[in-house]
Amino acid sequence: MRNVVLLAAILSMGCQTNTQQQVASTPFNQPPDWAQDAIWYQVFVERFSNGDSSNDPTAASIAIPPLQVQAPVGWHITPWGQNWYQKDDYATDTTRDFNSWLQFRRYGGDLQGLINKLDYLKDLGINALYINPINDAPSLHKYDASYYHHVDVHFGPDPEGDRAIIAKENPNDPATWQWTAADKLFLQLIEQAHQRNIRVVLDYSWNHTGTLFWAWQDVLKNGANSAYKDWYNISQFDDPATPTNEMQYAGWLNIPSLPELKKVDITTERKIGHPYEGNINKGAKEHIFAVTKRWLAPNGDTSKGIDGYRLDVADHVGLGFWREWRKVVRQTKGDAYLVGEVWWEQWPDPFMNPVPYTSGDVFDAVMFYHAYRSAKYFFSKSDFSIDAKQLADSLQFEWNRLQKANRYAMMNVSSTHDAPRLLTCFYNPGKYKFRALPKDDPQYKTGKPDAETYQRVRLYLLHLFTSVGGPQIWNGEEMGMWGGDDPDPRKPLWWKEMSFAPETRTNYQPGPKSYDSVGFNQQHFDWYKQLIALRNKHSVLRRGDIAFTETNNKLLVYKRFDGKQTIWVLLNAGNTEATAQIPTGDYTNLLTGVKQPGGAVTVPPLQGVVLQ
Repeated sequence: MRNVVLLAAILSMGCQTNTQQQVASTPFNQPPDWAQDAIWYQVFVERFSNGDSSNDPTAASIAIPPLQVQAPVGWHITPWGQNWYQKDDYATDTTRDFNSWLQFRRYGGDLQGLINKLDYLKDLGINALYINPINDAPSLHKYDASYYHHVDVHFGPDPEGDRAIIAKENPNDPATWQWTAADKLFLQLIEQAHQRNIRVVLDYSWNHTGTLFWAWQDVLKNGANSAYKDWYNISQFDDPATPTNEMQYAGWLNIPSLPELKKVDITTERKIGHPYEGNINKGAKEHIFAVTKRWLAPNGDTSKGIDGYRLDVADHVGLGFWREWRKVVRQTKGDAYLVGEVWWEQWPDPFMNPVPYTSGDVFDAVMFYHAYRSAKYFFSKSDFSIDAKQLADSLQFEWNRLQKANRYAMMNVSSTHDAPRLLTCFYNPGKYKFRALPKDDPQYKTGKPDAETYQRVRLYLLHLFTSVGGPQIWNGEEMGMWGGDDPDPRKPLWWKEMSFAPETRTNYQPGPKSYDSVGFNQQHFDWYKQLIALRNKHSVLRRGDIAFTETNNKLLVYKRFDGKQTIWVLLNAGNTEATAQIPTGDYTNLLTGVKQPGGAVTVPPLQGVVLQ
């Protein structure tokens, strides 16, 4: 027994040493080194793949009793291949518009579906997953958490059994927390992803909860006597002696389904779209810290945990909280990556300045829409068209205000669950993410784009995968999916092995309907795969310096270099051929394998050349 105890102590010391080395391996104020090599793939689990139909959501599971939200009579799972714009047969209330009906729609995507597709993702070439929230919640998007510390029971194999496990816990006491079947399946996903050298980053909103969140439920039950009343901004409690509900509280953006966690110690103006000094209520904060550690180091083992977090609506939370939270994260897992959603200063024009969030004490990166918007105006056929010099100036302005390490760790997002898909964004000439649905603009096109749009998107992608920062792919982009702003980017994915009903093209416009055939686009997939392989093969495209050498009208030329090799990227977004000057010599076109001389290089319209 003594030898067993001694061996256990030695092993424990070894684990501790590994953890300490890991913590020390990444300076606290620097992004983890692996982020420079990341090629991100964003997954929205409910719409990704239904790998286990036995765990599909039920009418009861999508109800939100505190808000009197119930599933419609006759509700059922929507068939995966159904025309997106076809109303479900239970959608009979004519006072509701189509988009409100979509909030009831579920397709049954789950973690088993994601596990089943890991080899597909590995084959595509990605090496980092950003997974939208999977915490237990009644909505399709999961930002309205019922429990932060559990995976949604319908993403796992045993919803009823998981509910029984959760019911036995004290949710405010981590010592009582158990691992549900859904939790364990997520840990299996992490393990299998890591076996394929794929990192996993998980999305959370520490700004608000849902109305089914366990602490909020206690508030509803016990009112002013609740131990958790100070977790929220409650201005008036319900009087149980009256038939009306007098409860008044602050919801995120005044949305009643998302009660905000109370912000405290605010010392500067709190204004949406601007950083401010403040914190989160102590009790809620301690709970968040416990949840954070749970997923980074399950049962104390960082090798079994996630590799970082994506933080929703980060500007709505004070910098004081984020600084404390970064310390908790890095003390738990030294090479964890933190990326914040820092987006609009004032929609639809100025973006937020990322600098206060990427200066070494908060996040490692932000979702870098900043690089995409100007590129969209250069590569697409836009009413807001810019030339190559304006694009280069815009990119250099954004990069130069960041520290170099953070610049290379940025998550370069082009489309997400909250923005139009790339093809549709390029197909429409208007302002980025402004009136980007037919209900807002009857002229907004949501059908299959034309051939020129595909070519322009592919040219942009060539830029994305040869530029500075980590390229991000919103799930389904590589399949050639299209769609306008939320909710359209949340269509179920067009898997190659599945068939899909034709999609209504003129879905809001009056007159006869027309339809598009939809399905997996092999040519588009192959282009993504080729570009990912190119970036993975050449470290200079991930870590090298960049210099723009020609910015003439619609011809953009830059080189990536690191002292060992130089790669030239020539992109012609114009409708006529253009000629660029590069140093003389013998080059290989890395896209075609064809050898060609340097000097004056002619680039056909809407084409790109990558030369080494």
